[in-house]
Amino acid sequence: MKKYVIALDQGTTSSRAIIFDKDRNIVEMKQREFPQIFPKPGWVEHDPMDIYSTQMAVLHEAVAAAGIPAEEIAAIGITNQRETTIVWDRKTGEPVYNAIVWQCSRTSAECEKYIRQGHGKMVREKTGLLIDSYFSATKIRWILENVEGARQRAEAGELLFGTVDTWLVWKMTGGKIHVTDMTNASRTMLYNIRERCWDKELLELFGIPKSMLPRVCSSSEIYGMYDLPGEGPEIPIAGIAGDQQAALFGQACFEAGQAKNTYGTGCFMLMNIGEECRISDGKLVTTIGIGLKDRVQYAVEGSVFVGGAVIQWLRDGLQILAKSSDSEAAAESVPDNGGVYFVPAFTGLGAPYWDMYARGAVLGITRGTTREHIIRAAVESMAFQSMELLESLQKESGIPIERLRVDGGACSNDFLMQFQSDICGVTIERPVIRETTALGAAYLAGLAAGFWESLEDVSRGREVERIFEPSMEGSERERLSEEWRKAVGRTLDWAK
Repeated sequence: MKKYVIALDQGTTSSRAIIFDKDRNIVEMKQREFPQIFPKPGWVEHDPMDIYSTQMAVLHEAVAAAGIPAEEIAAIGITNQRETTIVWDRKTGEPVYNAIVWQCSRTSAECEKYIRQGHGKMVREKTGLLIDSYFSATKIRWILENVEGARQRAEAGELLFGTVDTWLVWKMTGGKIHVTDMTNASRTMLYNIRERCWDKELLELFGIPKSMLPRVCSSSEIYGMYDLPGEGPEIPIAGIAGDQQAALFGQACFEAGQAKNTYGTGCFMLMNIGEECRISDGKLVTTIGIGLKDRVQYAVEGSVFVGGAVIQWLRDGLQILAKSSDSEAAAESVPDNGGVYFVPAFTGLGAPYWDMYARGAVLGITRGTTREHIIRAAVESMAFQSMELLESLQKESGIPIERLRVDGGACSNDFLMQFQSDICGVTIERPVIRETTALGAAYLAGLAAGFWESLEDVSRGREVERIFEPSMEGSERERLSEEWRKAVGRTLDWAK
């Protein structure tokens, strides 16, 4: 009798394993943070072995803590930080370089070169993306050009590329399976989302051998088997989706016009636009929202590079917070932001600015500014950035958003959720199950394994815990929004 599904949630700062039962209850959850590597300003790396070891450690810890046998586990689903790029030796499994993280802006100048050469329209039409260092293509190229011998080894078929999902599946199957799913492939800047294949013209443009690339599969199918050491039968690895698409699925946004915002390391807002691939012509990107065997849906997405990470920086960098959760009380302890605006453009700005050279700034400081004002401004920055995503999403789609589904760690902050509702003028729905990214991966795996029967079965399981309604006067909303945009303007193009 299969009773459980496990979601592996491999994030930017930590790896987690969450065990769900058939009623969507969290039976057990384990989490481990791992080191962030910053070799130069704007560069962000991870050790791929840290990613794998922490992910396997929490998987085994969760199963042991729950005390469940392998024969009761229906499937394992994987959701992951997207765009992060790993290149490794096909035979030895050894990475040739650290993972270059999605936040890393080292290839900004290279991206500018491609834009100047006039490739932007072609890339956008094929991939739905803007040419930006955020995506994987120029990260792969950087490794091939800067690691000694890598170019020659890649062209000889000796090296493999993968986003984090690919790396985990390859390691978990002992190097037998080299796959990714459509959602992750659509974030590489190498995948044609119209024709749903690796694109020859893009591979030639970025100088990447096709032999490096994984096979692209749907987001819900059995890819391979994982042998939980000493625990009995092998377990199917049966679901893969990039973290934001997994959250969209976990929030049951199955119909065109439904939208969600995730508050994690970054903030990511996605709207389901249905089964027609309509390329964004604004400052957003079009991506594959979910790729099932019989149904592929697209999404329009806006990305904020630094969301919850700004609170982590206050805690670890400035050390003005003992723990991240203290930010809510600190923000509420002052009546307003005191005229202080915090633009956390640590590695540039995502949508709608797409400025690789923007850098962070705290503006409006006076002698009356306190620690609490700075913390409040940092919390508000997540809402302001998300407000601009919402405005762009509505303009791009022509669909007014009256209700926004939220998830991610920072959505537990009641002050942030109320301010988000106020500054956007929309209703915010916070679900009972906040771990919707992991839940989405569990759903995808469970559907492939027959643990859940259908999308209707999934939709029935969604419950709302709290609703936040806007209460701010329109004039105040306009004043705050205008001052925020003025602050953002001071940070643009700073590092160029």
